Amino acid sequence: MSLTTPAAQARTTPVGPHPATPGEARRHELAAFLRSRRERLAPEQVGLPMTGRRRTPGLRREEVAQLAAVGVTWYTWLEQGRDIQVSTQVLDSVARALLLDPSERAHLFTLAGADDPVPVKECPSVTPSVRLLLEQLAPYPAMVLNSRYDVLACNAQYTGFVGDLDRMAPEDRNLMWMAFTPSYFREVLVDYRTERLGIVARFRSAMADHSSEPAWKALLARVLKASPDFAELWQRHDVMRPGNGIKRFQVPGVGLLRCEYTNFWLSPQLGTRMITYTPLDDETRGLMDELPTGS
Repeated sequence: MSLTTPAAQARTTPVGPHPATPGEARRHELAAFLRSRRERLAPEQVGLPMTGRRRTPGLRREEVAQLAAVGVTWYTWLEQGRDIQVSTQVLDSVARALLLDPSERAHLFTLAGADDPVPVKECPSVTPSVRLLLEQLAPYPAMVLNSRYDVLACNAQYTGFVGDLDRMAPEDRNLMWMAFTPSYFREVLVDYRTERLGIVARFRSAMADHSSEPAWKALLARVLKASPDFAELWQRHDVMRPGNGIKRFQVPGVGLLRCEYTNFWLSPQLGTRMITYTPLDDETRGLMDELPTGS
């Protein structure tokens, strides 16, 4: 039996960066988010006078502290990602000072850890009843999406919008990945450049609850590496909650489909959801019968 001295053990123990804890990851994201919101505001937007030329855009930290009625040192620590206690009253004041919209305000509270202490987890799987409902919705395209933009299930008609998912690698069955890399989905989505703005904002909002999870970090790193456009949008720190709307698809061999999409939540929180695409006009209604189904 060999014995290892403490000195020898120290020499052989690998030294590396300390992995960030979930709390540290949240504070880092919170700091970056606050800086981005502060820097986008001009003094006149919040009723402050212009006082000479500014070296950096936006409000100064002391101005935000003044507007929120908090100490300058305390607010500076908050922007530096320090581990300090934050009350809901102070978060409310900061949100008002920075003129945050409802999505941004919700994002702020989530990053600060001031949301529900026992959050409801997302639906972990697609049940047989959900799959049956997807099939019964034909000829209208429908699918199940999680908050990371992974396509969990779909009916045959939806493959007319994204292609044959069975032929894709599992990690590629993700709408954000498809929107920022060459894909059939990007080819048929008419307004993909503007649609991508919402995708990034909603992904960032959802990631506030998952910033330390390996699957989320891996997806983020993968898309950042693959797409300079995504990297540019990610730096804006825009956030948005999911909602309903309109999308247009130019499907080869079929034509232009104008669709209204609707979210049906499968969990109490804004997580896993079924999304249906219904025709916006009679022409689209007729074309949906012609969507390729791979059969």
